[in-house]
Amino acid sequence: MAIDTVNNSLQTALQNTGVNPDAILGKDDFMKLLLTELEHQDPTDPMDSDKILQQTSQLAALETQQKTNEALQMMTESFKQSKNFAAVSAIGKYARLENKITLKQDTEGKPLPLNFELNFAEDAKEGTIEIYDEKNNLVKVMDIAETSKGKHAFTWNGLTDAGEPAKPGSYTVYANYYNPDGVKLSADFGAYKIESVKFEDAKTYLKLNGNFIPFEKVQEIFTNEG
Repeated sequence: MAIDTVNNSLQTALQNTGVNPDAILGKDDFMKLLLTELEHQDPTDPMDSDKILQQTSQLAALETQQKTNEALQMMTESFKQSKNFAAVSAIGKYARLENKITLKQDTEGKPLPLNFELNFAEDAKEGTIEIYDEKNNLVKVMDIAETSKGKHAFTWNGLTDAGEPAKPGSYTVYANYYNPDGVKLSADFGAYKIESVKFEDAKTYLKLNGNFIPFEKVQEIFTNEG
């Protein structure tokens, strides 16, 4: 029957959706085809009403899928614009990076000294810096001497507590200290003023302290430097 031709065409189109969009008939095309088949059907052998209902149901499903894809595309574009707007509006504010550092090697395979900053909310009497590898193994403990409130620079030479070169990669830093009253506190990575924003390869970068940092590396954005 003629309805089988329409049904086979629709099935082929549904299977190929997204593969070759220019070769796929849309819902309007299928509706025109169906109406043409109905107009030229054999009066002595009319189409099966159940198959017609099945055909229209498939057309409705195709239309729903198309509308859903369009809605998802609009949501994606809206999200990108919102994210970009949020990044631009952050210029002039302060960003605190996540507590991860990346250790690299020189051409001879030796670890390069790694500098990082920590921010102390209060004066520190003493404390320790603990550095963990990606498997959460403690590789290095550094002592914190008496330190005043504010940001302070520290350097890790890339060696483990055993005196061996640490492998290049990502490491997590935790810093705890005691204030003069003996209260235990945590130091966090220093805050940097957001100088500008850059969009590149569908990614967002914030310029902090002269360097562009991926947006996802930022742990917190706030108005006043803490």
